[in-house]
Amino acid sequence: MIFTNLAHSLELRTTTYESEIEMKRIYIIISLLLVLCFQELSAQVKKWTLEDCVNYAVANNIGLQRQKLLTQSKEADLLASRMNLLPNLNAGSNLQFANGRSIDQSNAIAFNKNLTNTLGLSSNIVLFNGFTEINSIAANKFMLKAGVESEKIAKNTLIADIMGQYYQVLYAKGLEDASKMQLDLSEKQLFRITKMVETGKEALAKQYEIESQVSADKLSYTIAHNTASQSITTLKQMLQLEPGSEFDVLMPDLNNILITDNSFSTDSVYNLAAQNLPRLKEIEFELIASKKQIAVARGNLAPRITAGGVIGSYYYNVLNAGDGVIQNAYERQLNGNLSKQVTVSLNVPIFNNLSTYRNIKLAKLRKNDNELRLELEKNNLYTDIENACLNYDRGKDEFSAAKSNFDFNTKSFEAVEKKFESGLLDVTSYSVAKTTLFRADTEALRTKLQLLIRKLTIQFYSTGEFETLVK
Repeated sequence: MIFTNLAHSLELRTTTYESEIEMKRIYIIISLLLVLCFQELSAQVKKWTLEDCVNYAVANNIGLQRQKLLTQSKEADLLASRMNLLPNLNAGSNLQFANGRSIDQSNAIAFNKNLTNTLGLSSNIVLFNGFTEINSIAANKFMLKAGVESEKIAKNTLIADIMGQYYQVLYAKGLEDASKMQLDLSEKQLFRITKMVETGKEALAKQYEIESQVSADKLSYTIAHNTASQSITTLKQMLQLEPGSEFDVLMPDLNNILITDNSFSTDSVYNLAAQNLPRLKEIEFELIASKKQIAVARGNLAPRITAGGVIGSYYYNVLNAGDGVIQNAYERQLNGNLSKQVTVSLNVPIFNNLSTYRNIKLAKLRKNDNELRLELEKNNLYTDIENACLNYDRGKDEFSAAKSNFDFNTKSFEAVEKKFESGLLDVTSYSVAKTTLFRADTEALRTKLQLLIRKLTIQFYSTGEFETLVK
């Protein structure tokens, strides 16, 4: 009975001990799983969409921020020209200590130590100056508008560069995926041939041929992978991300991107572009500003009429005066010595070394140059739009042909693969068919992305802003 109870007790202890060990194992496994999950979540890199890239670049690009500072400087110029219409107001005070020969408050010569304190308040306003101030305000107003358009140009250029590199990343990653698919096909055939060689159904030489093909496909995949990595690095550098930050793009499903059969007219797109593009608006505003600057230069030929006013007073104190000398208090002297003046002046320019005529001529030259710039930019814009429309039409034909070629080669490769697996074709014929399919796949991807970029370019000409197209 005792041994039975002892055995039962040992059995319970053993069971309890095993249960504790099992609980510890479960705890360790759960802890490891939690650590692995945390590491996996920490290792995940945010996938950036095109809109994410554009928004970050617009908000953080240093070049664009500098362009904004130039716009703000034009705002300061406009404010300064507006403030020139207001009268100025200046106050001054002068404290003078004299020892020796001096002039006292009665304009007599004195040799006593004395202290003089003068106070004054003056103001001037330009009544007429050939409307130079009014024209300066108008010129600065249009220069500010031109600065805003320059900022839009800088932003659009930045967005266009980001978009171009983003699509370059998509193309590089597409090539990487296509190379990986080619490698997987070769490895699948290598596995099949290896099993057949082991069973004596295929010669060892055929396995060597497939291994050579796998090796070549690995090299192509490695090159494609490095190219994709370099394109991502280039995009990261363009975004000016913090050093050491992880970055990757969100790869869209390129097969689900619809290609619509649009048609664009060069004249219609140009008429919209002439109204919306900042590259034309900037020159147009600068042209208007240059015309106002001619008026400013001509205004300096007109007489200048100014008005002003001065209020002043002074305090005089003899420091070593005797007890019998009576001197008025500070406030009483200021009130007694108070003087007021109102002035109106007329300044007629007669000869100033022809500087005014030189400024007028320079202003006219700037105006003529802006007119030529505008005309040249319109011609260049029409040429760009015409080429964009022609390239889009060519791109549609190229994509249609590339897509048909890819579909044909896909079906052809499926048939070749079945024949190869049946032993009706050699490795060389299979490799040629696989390489042809790879080229057709990459060409279809290239023409598709190229067509999308060309379409976005034409739409930009119509709207004037890349930002709306990205969203």
